Amino acid sequence: MRALTPTGRPGRLAEISEVDAPRPAAHEALVRVRNFSLGRPDFLCLSAPGTRYRPGIDAVGHVERPAADGSGPTAGVRVVVHLPSGGAAAQLVAVPTTRLAPVPAGVDSVSAAALPLAGLVARRLLAEAGPLTGRRLLVTAAGGGVGGLLAQLAVAGGAEVTAVAAEREPWQHLAALGTTVVHDGDSLPSGGFDVVLESVGGTLGPAAARTLRTGGRILWFGQAGGEPLAPDFFGLFDTGRSPTLRHFAPSADGEEADAREVAGLLDLAAEGRLRVEISHRGHWGETAAVLEDMAHGRLSGKAVLTVG
Repeated sequence: MRALTPTGRPGRLAEISEVDAPRPAAHEALVRVRNFSLGRPDFLCLSAPGTRYRPGIDAVGHVERPAADGSGPTAGVRVVVHLPSGGAAAQLVAVPTTRLAPVPAGVDSVSAAALPLAGLVARRLLAEAGPLTGRRLLVTAAGGGVGGLLAQLAVAGGAEVTAVAAEREPWQHLAALGTTVVHDGDSLPSGGFDVVLESVGGTLGPAAARTLRTGGRILWFGQAGGEPLAPDFFGLFDTGRSPTLRHFAPSADGEEADAREVAGLLDLAAEGRLRVEISHRGHWGETAAVLEDMAHGRLSGKAVLTVG
């Protein structure tokens, strides 16, 4: 069978190769993959020297052969695959049934393939942020995969949300939900936010931190702009607001917990209450070019590719 494998070559980090077909264990289903999404973790893992990482954390396909132990979905069921260690970008993949979630009829396969990892990060960030009802949140990089879901979930949770999204990025659907959208750090409101959820880096993080109320929190979970967070200690000190900065990295809550949360996200999407932005759809032969676009900030939402 064919699968995406690492090349170790900058500029062309992955290619389609012939590999051995998987041999499922008793608790694993054999899934024929149709679509998979690419994210920054794929790029980072493929860029590591000597990597053996095979891309594809999230994918959608149909169960070709159910698990031998009788667990999980039956043959023909359309499922989401969530594999934190990668490897889902392949024609066939053996998946523990605890890492599968059926896709509701109202959700298309491309959207479903883009949802799990970004959705899990967004939900866990909001859990770390604390109660949402009546609180003011500022979300940066809201035109991206995680940021867009963060803003939507926070609004659904009762928060008052301001989102930072570039004008060229998809943001109109956020405004339609009641989110206040600004397009750059110079347009940020003057202050009073309870929590800032920051994933751009550079100078935007410190600018966002200065909008916090006294004792507010900034959760830092990325640097999509390509520059490290550049906090201005004395600038923050002069505000007298004493914010708390926490570096956030999503932790694994276990396979079954992941599957339950992914199923909940899919239900929200099926109900029309959650929308994931897709910035690129194409054939998996484009993987190397898509990864380069991702590395240079030319993609804002998620990229979903079709296995041929």
